[in-house]
Amino acid sequence: MDNRKYLPFILIGAVGLFVIISLSSSLFFKVEPAERAVAFYTLSGELDKDNIITPGWHIKAPWTSIYTYDVSESKVEESMDVLDKNGLSINVDVSVRFTPMKDKIGEIQENFKGNYINVLVIPEVRSSVRQVMGRYTAEEIYSTKRAEVETAIKTETETTLASSQNNVIMKALLIRSINLPAQIKQAIEMKLQQEQEALAYEFKLQKEQSEAERKRIAAEGEAQANKIVNSSLTPELLKMRGIEATQTLANSQNSKVVIIGNSKDGLPLILGDN
Repeated sequence: MDNRKYLPFILIGAVGLFVIISLSSSLFFKVEPAERAVAFYTLSGELDKDNIITPGWHIKAPWTSIYTYDVSESKVEESMDVLDKNGLSINVDVSVRFTPMKDKIGEIQENFKGNYINVLVIPEVRSSVRQVMGRYTAEEIYSTKRAEVETAIKTETETTLASSQNNVIMKALLIRSINLPAQIKQAIEMKLQQEQEALAYEFKLQKEQSEAERKRIAAEGEAQANKIVNSSLTPELLKMRGIEATQTLANSQNSKVVIIGNSKDGLPLILGDN
């Protein structure tokens, strides 16, 4: 059997296999579970924004470009110098967590060319921090209104990033540290300490005033009670109570001494032996 007639087919198959293997990286691509992708058709110049490529293996034409995005949560930490309401320089460290909208990575690719973190997220975070902190004094930012400042920065940044032009979801924003010049920080801490001492002193005064008021009311009540008792102790009532006491003592079986005198109330004085 002459196998030479099959040689051209074998050669064609081998060449085809070689071409497929050589072009496999251009024909096949994989999207990981934490990724999404969009295709750009080079021949037509069209970015297919509406068809988001999901995780798994896919086939494409060698001349089609694939843009892959990590859609898991990312984190950026920024350190910057900002000015407070009075123009005082403050150094602040901010941490922000975010993720691109999975179904909007086509718009993100079109608007930011795959570099949305440096082009969009970081500048917007820095801008919001500067704008919000410019509304407060260093003392408020450092002590009394830190949570309010953090909430305002988060709200403004979240609104901007989530707009229809940006399509980024902000998960969290934290102010990690606020650094003031040493003298300013010391002055603020001293002022806060003095305010706490003043509040403690005011509380002590209020407590003492309350105690004095309580004693005054108690004294007035006791005086009123004594007045009522004294007004009810008439001579007739005292004489009647004396008679009752004398009868009770006289009826007891204990030995007693009876002194008969002409006292003011006319009652005998009876003394028990115990």
